[in-house]
Amino acid sequence: MKNIKYSLCIIITLIGTSCSKEFINRPPLSAASVDALYKTDKDFLDATIGVYQGLRVQYQNMWQFGDIRGDDGFIQVTNQPSTTAVDLFSINSADALLNSTWSNYYVVISRANILLAKIADADPNIVKNKDLYIGEAKFLRALAYFDLVRIFGNVPLITKVLTLEEIQKTGRTPVATVYNEVIIKDLIDAASKLPVAFTGSAIGRATKGAAKAILGKVYMTTKDFPKAEIELKELTAAPYKYNLLTNFNDLFDFSKDEHHSEYIFDIEHEENLGGQGSVFTNFFMPNVAALLNYYGIKGGFNESLATTAGFRSIWSLTDKRKNVTFTCCGEWTNPTTGAVVKFNSTTSQSFTSKYLTSVPAAGDSKANWKVTRYADVLLMLAEALNENGKTDLALVEINKVRLRAGMAVYAGLTKEQMRDNVALERRLELTFEGHRWFDLVRTGKALEACAAVGMKDYMSIFPVPLSQVNVMNDATLFPQNPGYN
Repeated sequence: MKNIKYSLCIIITLIGTSCSKEFINRPPLSAASVDALYKTDKDFLDATIGVYQGLRVQYQNMWQFGDIRGDDGFIQVTNQPSTTAVDLFSINSADALLNSTWSNYYVVISRANILLAKIADADPNIVKNKDLYIGEAKFLRALAYFDLVRIFGNVPLITKVLTLEEIQKTGRTPVATVYNEVIIKDLIDAASKLPVAFTGSAIGRATKGAAKAILGKVYMTTKDFPKAEIELKELTAAPYKYNLLTNFNDLFDFSKDEHHSEYIFDIEHEENLGGQGSVFTNFFMPNVAALLNYYGIKGGFNESLATTAGFRSIWSLTDKRKNVTFTCCGEWTNPTTGAVVKFNSTTSQSFTSKYLTSVPAAGDSKANWKVTRYADVLLMLAEALNENGKTDLALVEINKVRLRAGMAVYAGLTKEQMRDNVALERRLELTFEGHRWFDLVRTGKALEACAAVGMKDYMSIFPVPLSQVNVMNDATLFPQNPGYN
């Protein structure tokens, strides 16, 4: 979708469904007219749910940016041109993945902007949850912009509904401005308006803790470690009730409730609800009939996201996270019979079980995408404390994660040793949850980790979609990223 179209398209695509396993099945809005959509509290609730829906569409591809781009996963079966190009740093600006990513995020931003414009003058006696919807819209807009700048660098900063003429004059805004003027301000305002928790059918929507966790990650990315420490530390105390689950494997047991003590914010999915499922289970499965049949996975396999040898080499055999994180290499043991099934040599020889669940039809998995969870917060907090010269306090936080994994605790580390161990622990704990590439970039380690597979120094961001460059047709206002011309 081109820039000149998205404000018009949003009028058509505003109708959205929800993104929680509970509130996922709300009825759509009437499409009589845009103005008529915004009258009652329920109208604004449905419009808010439409913003979540846009993120659900985009996050089906987040593994390509957060995981395949990094050094832990790769495409072993080369029948996926876009994903292979992401993996090998050969993607070009005309690739459909980049165009859809750009368009998807600006649909989210457009929906949020329209909602915020319409709700500004709404009567709070009629729209009882006015502040709540504002908080949710700002949280989702901030998350969309956060992903955009991490993927593309400078992007158009649009915070209101624009005319066609205004859009055509809107160039790319520096990353620092996007952070300071929208991402940080939106998350701070969202945190002031969102509840600590939702109940009932609203579970799965953004909370105060989600806003603070993403704000903490933003501060980590911008290297404002003192502010990151403040935001992340708050999440370890009342009124928040976050705790690590005792068993790491329970995080990925989809027969259990995913909204547990470690849950902070997911992109929500559910099976058998008319297109509300996720693609992850099918995408990450190898071509092994016995494996697919055992787990009841319908709709086949995509053979994506095999594990690299370098990644497999960092694991201890006693780490309790290992078996659910990946199975390797070239065989699988049936848990019921103990029979060893050999993989065909033409399929991926390893896979992750983090999204392993029964699937009734292709792309209809109930496996959520974990945007952030409490272990992520604890490891960011450990990193922030260490960067702030509080290595002894950082040990407390990182060791909570180590103990849950059944690993020996760290002790007596220097600041540099702690920095390396936090990076390692994030790699082990958060594998294939969309963090690795962004961690490498923000810590300045991406080129060191990925040069051997084709990364050049300018490739910490992706090329801007060629369609956007062409439609603006002004290299001064809307240039391509350096190195991609």
